[in-house]
Amino acid sequence: MMNLALAKTDTARATSDIFAAARDRLPGEGAVAEVRERAFGAYERAGLPHRRIEEWKYTDLRALMREVLPLAAAPDAAALKSAEAALASLAVVDAQRLVLIDGVFAPALSDLSAFETSVRVQTLRDALEEQGNSSRADLLGGSAIGGAMLALNAALATDGVLVTIAEKIELKKPVHIVHVATRSSAARYTRSFLTVGKGARATLLESFVAADGAQSYQVNDAVTVCLGDGGELEHVRLMVDAPDAVNITTAIFTMGAKARLNTLNMTTGGGVSRYQGYLTFAGEGAEVTANGVSLLNGRQHADNTLFLDHAVPHCMSREIFRSVVDNRAHSVFQGRIMVRPGAQKTDAKMMTRALLLSDEAEADNKPELEIFADDVTCGHGATTGALDESLLFYLRARGLSEKEAQALLIQAFVGEAIEQIASDALRELAISAAQRWLAARG
Repeated sequence: MMNLALAKTDTARATSDIFAAARDRLPGEGAVAEVRERAFGAYERAGLPHRRIEEWKYTDLRALMREVLPLAAAPDAAALKSAEAALASLAVVDAQRLVLIDGVFAPALSDLSAFETSVRVQTLRDALEEQGNSSRADLLGGSAIGGAMLALNAALATDGVLVTIAEKIELKKPVHIVHVATRSSAARYTRSFLTVGKGARATLLESFVAADGAQSYQVNDAVTVCLGDGGELEHVRLMVDAPDAVNITTAIFTMGAKARLNTLNMTTGGGVSRYQGYLTFAGEGAEVTANGVSLLNGRQHADNTLFLDHAVPHCMSREIFRSVVDNRAHSVFQGRIMVRPGAQKTDAKMMTRALLLSDEAEADNKPELEIFADDVTCGHGATTGALDESLLFYLRARGLSEKEAQALLIQAFVGEAIEQIASDALRELAISAAQRWLAARG
């Protein structure tokens, strides 16, 4: 026990040294710096989340992540060239692109001129460094919601983007935020914001990719989305980080009255990942469709944790999550729906299914309902199983190989979640990501 305590002390000391060394590179002074200090203090008191914390029961970062890596160096010419090559390998989508390289905004690789005049784009660094604008320290808030990892993000966030869409505007092209990792054995911390004005409509695509040679890195990202009354957002997140990377992302959504959100998180990369989403209904008549697909192999560990807060009446939510787990991989789904007192006429349903392709594959599903209103329609379900042998036999009897038959059934299995994407272009991107995973499986 003494050695274990010493190891924890050494890890905490190393993280404190990382924060101290990074101070000169972190944007913002005065109130911003004070918020960072408080956030790091909150992280130090908690440390890396572990299995004794109920929300992290299945994703013990003290065992899976072990330590916090030093902040990645600012991108140089070589990093820009490497990132450009990685961007060229991305599936083409006609979008307004914003690129972050190793946690730093890269204007040379972004399409700032493509944005409409009704859209305002600012970097997090610029917002935090504005003179006399100490109120912008609020951009580093929210740690109480996301816990220790969001607090660490607040302490070390180097950059991000703030996108504001004017009221009653319909964007013709998606906003595409691309995170590119070029440095190995280093961490990057980003924090972005999207505000969709009243009655506006937009599409947000997020991509996480690795440049050639980047490995064993860590990503800690946070994104906050605010949908005004009657606003609509289609959101797709594709995570294809390096096979040994760690990606911890916190997403916070707030929906105004009659707002519409359709979101899908798709995980095919990364060694250890957790996507934790917090969705709050702040206005009546809002609707949310939250979907997820995890395609895992090797020893990958992917955690999808969502909390839907039905705080007002007459709102609707649907959750469909699918996990395909091969080899010794591990998928986690934790879905919690809270219906608060007075949130009558809430309609909330959640379903998660896991498909295990090997005897050593593992899936943990934990759907929860907390209902404090009496006039609601709520339900949840969870299943785990293997491919249907009778269907495999049927397909093989018609000339398909075993792998081809399996691929066909896997595509049908994840299709229910992917088909929820309204945009044809983004749906094709998700389908292509699934096909690449199946092809790599052999």
